Amino acid sequence: MKASHASLQSAPDPADLALLLALVRGRTLAAAAARLGVDTSTVFRSIRRLERRLGGPLFERGRQGYAPTELARMLALHAERIESQLQEAREAVWGRGGEAAGLLRITTTDTLLNGLLLPALSRFARLHPGIELELLTANALANLSQRDADVALRATRTPPEHVVGTRLGTLPSGVYAARAYLDGREAPLRLEEADWIALDDSLADHPSARWRRQQYPKLRPRIRCNSVLSVAGAIVNGFGVGVSPCFLLQAHPAVEMIGEPVPALETGLWMLAHPEVRHWQRVRLLFDFLRDELRPRLG
Repeated sequence: MKASHASLQSAPDPADLALLLALVRGRTLAAAAARLGVDTSTVFRSIRRLERRLGGPLFERGRQGYAPTELARMLALHAERIESQLQEAREAVWGRGGEAAGLLRITTTDTLLNGLLLPALSRFARLHPGIELELLTANALANLSQRDADVALRATRTPPEHVVGTRLGTLPSGVYAARAYLDGREAPLRLEEADWIALDDSLADHPSARWRRQQYPKLRPRIRCNSVLSVAGAIVNGFGVGVSPCFLLQAHPAVEMIGEPVPALETGLWMLAHPEVRHWQRVRLLFDFLRDELRPRLG
């Protein structure tokens, strides 16, 4: 039995699926428009036209953005498969030329980016001039599941189950202070009486914040920062003591660790990717490169 002319006209085409997928991932008109390189009004009108053609809503509009309906989620799965197959076709073409090419989007925290990733990536960029790099800093992994990025570098003990990855090493942390801050103070320094630099309430669940509250429940930090990198900077500049990953401060000539690394703060460094991109040539190259580059340093 042949499909009717009307049903063929209402069926979504590849452009419709790309539009729907952008809104499913972006959750807002502005985010979807940015992904597609169009304005928000174009996204709004196009989604409305698609909903009329399909005869039902694709999204529920709310304060949290555009939530996909069951139909939209089903169509998004098809759109992701098409996207993946197109990328595999591109990989096959690029592979014939021997040189990896294309955009590689990497997400990590500002601490890992500045302390570990940038020094390593400079050599990777020289080795693979055809690969474009887009570096994104964020504290959440949501952008991997929403495909805002291809690869994530994260400090965690339990990486999410919906991604694939490899452990690059171990990241110890300890309590540090500048030598200028310690000069003139009685040794050994009593940490409960020191000026503490700590993360603010926006990162209240960070392991260093939980550990400090458990060890020194009555302590009130004198300096509060909204990033680990800022805490390390304040330590270097002599504001007081604070917790920092060892890779940031262990080689700094003006800083010393107070005691030994804190076992409760030790975590793993993971490189993670969405399952559908793990076979991309440029993703494999980055995995192999960072494994060889960082594992000898981290242990």
